[in-house]
Amino acid sequence: MDDSEIVALYWARSEQALRETDRKFGSFCHAIARRIVPDARDAEECVNDTWLAAWNAMPTARPPRLAAFLGRITRNLALDRYEFLHAKKRCSETDLLLSELEKCLPARSGTETAWSEQETIRQINEFLLEEDEINRNIFLRRYWFADSVKAICRRYDMSESKVKSILYRMRLRLKQHLLEGGTDL
Repeated sequence: MDDSEIVALYWARSEQALRETDRKFGSFCHAIARRIVPDARDAEECVNDTWLAAWNAMPTARPPRLAAFLGRITRNLALDRYEFLHAKKRCSETDLLLSELEKCLPARSGTETAWSEQETIRQINEFLLEEDEINRNIFLRRYWFADSVKAICRRYDMSESKVKSILYRMRLRLKQHLLEGGTDL
């Protein structure tokens, strides 16, 4: 079943939509959640919450790319779950990848407006489009899909030092791009 048919099932409020979504996107969403919250039960809860969030969002949303829509929901739920579980503990792979980006992204504050968040997102997307495909993919594998550096090395047949170097240089370029775009870091 293709994405538009699944979305149509959501709009028709058919429970078949949930079964088809799980069949087609279950492993994809589980993989995203497991990279962020390694406990299988927490990952399962995030994926189940993803289906609920998709169910609640569909009467008003018609996502053009269902995988990206579901992946974003899963990732955000898993990050929220991670934050809840590690409120007082610091030491995991997710902490490491978040700390890597900490110096090149603006700090969130209670007074930050939705517009400035959207502007930062636009600038990051612009930056990524300017990068060559391999660098862009490495960056996304690390910071969107939360892949470990070793997993990226295996995927792209590169040494660990090369991948780390690419990521480091991209973070520096991203910081410069955001500063040039007027983002306060």
